[in-house]
Amino acid sequence: MTAPNSAQRKACWDARDLLWKCLDDNDDKAASCQKFQSEFEANCPAQWVKYFTKRRDFLKYKERMQSEGFTPAEGPRQPS
Repeated sequence: MTAPNSAQRKACWDARDLLWKCLDDNDDKAASCQKFQSEFEANCPAQWVKYFTKRRDFLKYKERMQSEGFTPAEGPRQPS
């Protein structure tokens, strides 16, 4: 596979941005954004789709950690 040219990269990024906006507007309900998901997958190489999906998950997690903070899980008690 050859690397996408400038126009193909722009089409991919635009499709990604439209999908992410739709997901943000619809509380991450993928069913509401199926059209945008299809366009995203059609305009981007499969590896990019995988990367951008993981990237969005990480950014959402990071945003949640910054706003809500981190609470460690209660583990087994260690004898002192």
